[in-house]
Amino acid sequence: MPAKRSASVLALMAGRRAARARLCLRLAAPLSFVLLLVALLRTQPLTAPPAAPPPTTGPAKIAFLFLVRAGVPLDFLWDAFFRNGEEGKFSVYVHSAPGFNLDRTTTGSPYFYGRQLAKSVKVAWGEPTMVEAERMLFASALEDPANQRFVLLSDSCVPLYNFSYIYTYLMTSPKSFVDSFVDKTEKRYNPSMSPAIPKDKWRKGSQWVTLIRKHAEVVVGDKHALQVFRRHCKMVVTKALLRRKPNYRRLGFGLQRKQIWILQKGATRMEHDCIPDEHYVQTLFSIKGHENELERRTLTYTSWNQSSDPKDKMTWHPMTFEYDTASPEQINAIKGIDHVNYQMEHRTEWCQCNGTSVPCFLFARKFSYSAATHLLEAGAVGPLKSGLVLQLLTKL
Repeated sequence: MPAKRSASVLALMAGRRAARARLCLRLAAPLSFVLLLVALLRTQPLTAPPAAPPPTTGPAKIAFLFLVRAGVPLDFLWDAFFRNGEEGKFSVYVHSAPGFNLDRTTTGSPYFYGRQLAKSVKVAWGEPTMVEAERMLFASALEDPANQRFVLLSDSCVPLYNFSYIYTYLMTSPKSFVDSFVDKTEKRYNPSMSPAIPKDKWRKGSQWVTLIRKHAEVVVGDKHALQVFRRHCKMVVTKALLRRKPNYRRLGFGLQRKQIWILQKGATRMEHDCIPDEHYVQTLFSIKGHENELERRTLTYTSWNQSSDPKDKMTWHPMTFEYDTASPEQINAIKGIDHVNYQMEHRTEWCQCNGTSVPCFLFARKFSYSAATHLLEAGAVGPLKSGLVLQLLTKL
């Protein structure tokens, strides 16, 4: 009997060893694969993750962002521009005065119906509210993932080319277009901005920028630089500025009573004369290290009054185009500009788009109603709607 039990125990133990051997063989292959994979990961450099898929299956869009006081006075010109464009390749956003609505009673173009932002601020010229309004426009446009280019425009801006040309120009370039330079002669930098904004990062330029999506997200996501601008970048109202009050109101937006009170009590209360919208985006990109991702020029042409006459109250202010000064010859002269000189930096910016020489300007500003009509007559933005010219001429 003991012999039989011993044989049974031996057989049981042998069976267990065989089972363990089979289990080891089954685990050997996957375990070897895991060990081999680990060895490869240790010896091979990690590659970047694959790029995220495009946000939409449709075409990329240009977001046209209008910063206006109330309505869009040149809506008839933009209507022709969009009508001769391609549906699905553009979107329209308007920041206007709080409570103002764009509908059939306030605009003649269906492209602007209901396109005002749901939330807006009362903008004062030379105040941080101008920057806040710009950021609201970028934020609203970023909600649509198809928007890949963001063009900031005023209520007096006009396109110089048709939609197809502008779309190709902007989509071909991987860079943003931001007028940005160092002006060593101006004294707008406030040392109190440091260390959040170092003096060597301080930049100046036109507020009329065109951004790629990545840079629009940088502007909307900023909190720190904006707070510094709110505290330390404000405009000093001088007696000379107050005397030409009727003129500067045409430049854009009215002054707040608070600013006029500062003048009456003495401008010494404010250490530095600073216009936030001429510095914010440029300085932000300088701080964030994005300057090498920019074409450092604006796409919006401005004709400046460079008079040295001390009696000229509009020296170094943008001049307004009228019917006679918006002739095809003068518009072609603007289109023929292929470089911009920055005397402060001893720099010449040759206008290129993805390495190819191109005209510097796609838009121009300070166009009156009559000047925009002349541009439309010349067919700069595309064919005219039947009877539209006659209708416009009756309003001149």
